[in-house]
Amino acid sequence: MKDEIIYKPVLPKTRQPVIIIGAGGIVADAHLPAYAKAGFSVHGIVNRTRSRAEALAARFNIPNVYDTVADAVANAPENVVYDVTIMPEQYLDTLAQLPDGSAVLIQKPMGDDLQQAFDILALCRRKRLIAAINFQLRFASFVAAARSLIDSGAIGTVYDMEVRVTIKTPWEIFPHVIVHPRLEIQYHSIHYVDLVRSFLGNPASVLAKTLRHPSKDLSSSRSTILMDYGTELRAVINTNHDHAFGAEHQESFIKWEGTKGAIKAKMGLLMDYPHGVPDVFQYCLFDEPGFPQWNTLELEGTWFPEAFIGTMANLMRYREGSDAVLHTSVEDVIHTMAAVESAYRSSDQGGVRPQDVIAGTLQS
Repeated sequence: MKDEIIYKPVLPKTRQPVIIIGAGGIVADAHLPAYAKAGFSVHGIVNRTRSRAEALAARFNIPNVYDTVADAVANAPENVVYDVTIMPEQYLDTLAQLPDGSAVLIQKPMGDDLQQAFDILALCRRKRLIAAINFQLRFASFVAAARSLIDSGAIGTVYDMEVRVTIKTPWEIFPHVIVHPRLEIQYHSIHYVDLVRSFLGNPASVLAKTLRHPSKDLSSSRSTILMDYGTELRAVINTNHDHAFGAEHQESFIKWEGTKGAIKAKMGLLMDYPHGVPDVFQYCLFDEPGFPQWNTLELEGTWFPEAFIGTMANLMRYREGSDAVLHTSVEDVIHTMAAVESAYRSSDQGGVRPQDVIAGTLQS
């Protein structure tokens, strides 16, 4: 079975130099290490604080540092790809400065709310940008391996998909994110909402509740999201970033159950973040000897940094014509943003009140 599982990203056939706009921690920890592993050519980097860009340029042998987006565009090589890694409120102004028809990978989320996402979508359409959002979890090795197994029919019809995260997240290392009024879903669980969509399609509806911690000055740090796919298929996301009670009962996994088998993938990165622990990929199939028996498959690569190869490689291959689908295109991800907005509205509006049900029943 393991020989049939395909999970490594396919690289582009052409040379497409990258210009990175932004020089934050995610660039140092994920983008640049991933591109180095893949052999992508990074032509230049631009950041409002030039010293940060210069430090990364020296560390990763980037030949050009630019003061402004305009400077970077003016000196861009042919076939360039722009990698936008700044905060969402800067997207529109930055995208407006790129040449029409440019290929661009934009860091998630696609804006700070659904209206901003639609503004970004409209701008990308108007400028005919080949634009993708960096939802790299779709390309993590354990996700790609699961997709390969599922697409082969090995676990049959999927009827249950669960994401469970019970960890202690050091939000303090994300100073620009920790203050966000929509912290947990918009900047974390959005990965899982997008992931569920990538496997199951758009939900009919979304039920959710996102919550604060009583002694933390955060807008939210725990969420439960139920994505509605009818009467047979369950899709649920449960996150708790406040489990400060040691590693023994921490959890971080994605699980798929089907009519012929199941898959469970441990996301090691989130446990003891940012150091992480090893991922674990397991599957159990009805038609294998010794059922029920869980098999463990050793995979190369993980979420950070290797999954970042996948999003960029798909954009490059789509642009050159090697891939037929741009998986995280702005046209697709607008539906992730709509599902996230639905989760917030559901959380704000609340569920059915039992006292109203009692009153209605007594009056009928």
